This record gives sequence, C-alpha cells and structure tokens, in this order.
Amino acid sequence: MASTSPSAPVRVRFCPSPTGNPHVGLVRTALFNWAFARHHGGTLVFRIEDTDAARDSEESYTQLLDAMRWLGFDWDEGPEVGGPHAPYRQSQRMDLYREVADKLLEAGHAYRCYCTAEELEERREAARKAGRPSGYDGTCRTLTAEQIAAYEAEGRVSIVRFRMPDEPITFTDLVRGELTFTPENVSDYGIVRANGAPLYTLVNPVDDALMEITHVLRGEDLLSSTPRQIGLYRALAEIGVGPGTVPAFGHLPYVMGEGNKKLSKRDPQSSLNLYRERGFLPEGLLNYLSLLGWSLSSDRDVFSLAEMVEAFDISGVNANPARFDLKKAEAINADHIRLLDVKAFIEACEPWLKAPHAPWSPDAFDAAAFAALAPLAQTRLTVLSDITGCVDFLFLDEPAQDEASWTKAMKPGADALLASVRTRLAEADWDAETLKAAVLAAGEEHGLKLGKAQAPVRVAVTGRTVGLPLFESLEVLGRERTLARVDAALAKLAG
Repeated sequence: MASTSPSAPVRVRFCPSPTGNPHVGLVRTALFNWAFARHHGGTLVFRIEDTDAARDSEESYTQLLDAMRWLGFDWDEGPEVGGPHAPYRQSQRMDLYREVADKLLEAGHAYRCYCTAEELEERREAARKAGRPSGYDGTCRTLTAEQIAAYEAEGRVSIVRFRMPDEPITFTDLVRGELTFTPENVSDYGIVRANGAPLYTLVNPVDDALMEITHVLRGEDLLSSTPRQIGLYRALAEIGVGPGTVPAFGHLPYVMGEGNKKLSKRDPQSSLNLYRERGFLPEGLLNYLSLLGWSLSSDRDVFSLAEMVEAFDISGVNANPARFDLKKAEAINADHIRLLDVKAFIEACEPWLKAPHAPWSPDAFDAAAFAALAPLAQTRLTVLSDITGCVDFLFLDEPAQDEASWTKAMKPGADALLASVRTRLAEADWDAETLKAAVLAAGEEHGLKLGKAQAPVRVAVTGRTVGLPLFESLEVLGRERTLARVDAALAKLAG
C-alpha cells in the first residue's frame, strides 16, 4: 500500500495487561507504536489494562514499567507521567465504565441478556451441527418488559450485550487493506459481566474514545474483534463519548515460534526477561524485533532506533507471519555490542562482573586488567553475559578447568612442550609479541606449529580451548601467575 501521512495529530496507545513476564510479541507491538508516534511527532499513551483481578498483579505492573524503561521507551501520557486523561490504570476507572454502560443501555445500543451458560452452549452446538455461525443468536435482543420481569422473578442474572448493527462493517486496515465483516459473522457480545464488572470489550474502546486515540496498532490475533469495536466506537460517538471518530487500525503479523505455531508465553524464548538476563542490549533486541514484519531496507538488518523512527511507515509492515529466529537475534545483538565505544562496552558489562554472576570475590576484580582486554572481548561476545566466562581466568585464583578441554589439549607430549614453554616464558620480555615468539619457538622444538603449540598453554592458563587472544591474555595476567599455572598443569600431568 502507498504511504499516507495522518491528517490529524497522531495519538497511539500501548495497553498491556500486567500478567506475568513481558512477552517479546508484546514488546514488538510496543516498539511499532512507539516508532509510529515518534515518526509522526505524535503522542504515545501508555495504558494499563488491569481489570482482571484474578490474573493481574502489582508485581507484574512493576515489571512492565521496569521493562519499558530498560528498553528505552518513553511515553507522553501514562503511569509515572500523568496526562489530561488520567488515571491510566483501568482498575481506577470503573465508575466511568459503568456510567458509559448505562448510557448505552438507555440509548438502545446495549441490552440485558438473561441466557444461561447451558442455554448458550446448547444453541451454539445446534448451530455448529447445522453449519451456521455459532455466535450469539440474539434471543434476548427484543425481550418485552413482561419477559424481563419473568426472568428476574426466576432469579436469573443478566449480562449486558452490545447490539451490533445489522449491516456489514468495512474498514481499511493499515497493514492488510480493505476488510469487510458481515453481520452473521459478528454477533452481539458481552460488555458487562453479571456481577457488574465491565469487560475488556467495553473498557478498551471507551478508553480509546476518551483518550482520543487516532491509530490502533496491535496483533493480528485481535483482528476478529475489530468490527465489534468499530460498532462500539460509532455508538459511543452517538451518545457523546469521545471525539466521535473511529481510530484507524493496523494489525501486525503473528510472531511464529517452532513448528509453525504462534509464539506463546509458554515458549521459553518468548520471555523478555530471558534476553535481559542473558545480556542482550535493548538496542540489539529491538533492532531484531523490528525485523519481525518490517525492514529498513532490503540489504540492511542492523540499524539504530533513531534510524528506525526516521524511516518507519506502517504501510511498509508485511502482513505475513514472521518467524522468531534466536540465532539471528543473537547475531544482531553481537553487531550492536561491537558498535559500542569501549567505555560504553565496559559499563554495559559491569553487572556480569559482579555477584551473583561473577564467580570471583569482589576484591579479586582488577578494573585495569579488564579494561586492557575489553576491546578484544568486545569483538567476540554474542551477549553480555558471555563476558564472565571470557575473563574469569584473570580474577580466579585458579582457572575454571574444563575437563573436556583438558583432555582435548593435553595429548601425549604435552608435558614436554609445556616444560619448554615454561623455560622460554620465564626468560622472555613480558609483551604479547615476545610471548608469542617464545611459544612458537617451543613448538618448533617439538615439531609443532603455533596453533598446536599454544593449545596446551591456553588450557593450562585459562582452563579452556577457546577464548581471548592468548598472548595478550598472558601479558595482562602477568609473568608470576602465568608461570604458576603452567607449573600446576605440569604437576597434574605428572600426577
């Protein structure tokens, strides 16, 4: 579709429910709303949909705010910021929803439904067997006063249903183009529970109207509810709730996990906390999530959030499902780690150089030693948490010995090689080039090229077969500690 610029000031909303850990699909939705608002110089409203007391929790609410801050999102109205439409937590707006529900009932846009759950299921099953749509059949749409009195005399309770218009609803989706829903496929629906509690189906459009939301960007899974909401927006306009307009909708593609299934909260790789704990940079994770349905250009995957904001056009979002690829997410994060200046990289690594992540004591950490190797480590990390194992040999009394690495490196003749290396290192000037020459000479003495000669040295000193450049590592570790570790390896081989 062609790009179009909104004619009115843009107001979008991000309105999660505080239930459990944030999901990467939720973050992708927040990102697209944020980028859309910033691209158009508009307003992002952050709203908390916490009307489900059984599932919502204050802990999850706090996690949501913390996650938004960590990701770098700012919002113009909402919790901690305020705004002209406060409060922004739906649990604090209940009286308002009841008032609107009463107005809808008075105007005939809603009615009381006395059908029991058993009756509804029986009629739905009959409709399914007959090949008809199984939505609500309108039994209570035209009840007389006498019928209502009789139901209430029986002790029946009622919910409030919204009366959908008896005509097709057509709208132009910003991602999918023109869509039409016919009345038989969009039945009347509940907006207030029997206990008087308002449902999401009411509170969400009411808040959109009162907060003057112009664009709704949300997941494809909510597409089927859009004609219902459009019907309600129109009714709200008639009873004087909100500015009398219907927001433009854009439904974002599914994020798929393994086996062509939608990525769900139960999938381990869906949790935002997982990426945060592993040490993804917010910029790296958001860069990858932006590619789940959108791209800056056909030949460029790595870019900044500022570049995304400048280029973002909702009409450029692809309607097809997007597959979550963890390896690509890691690769893009690695690129963002390498884009940091060294000072920023060192600061980003700090949480993983302290307890509880670091296995060394606080007084063992040497900031100068870490800074000396940081530029080399920066080119090798996929996620920031990798830094702990990358530099632990510097700060542990003994290297964290990987037995598989020991077995692989300490082949027959390793003791004689290490003895030669030890002699040459003891006499060498302590800089990387001289240390490399010493190990090379010891290897040649035993008929080995540098790669084979340095493997036992690396495992003796760092405990692993792979890691940072060996000779720069030895230079920073120092002569005394290096020789002590070679001696310990020789003793182990002799034992």
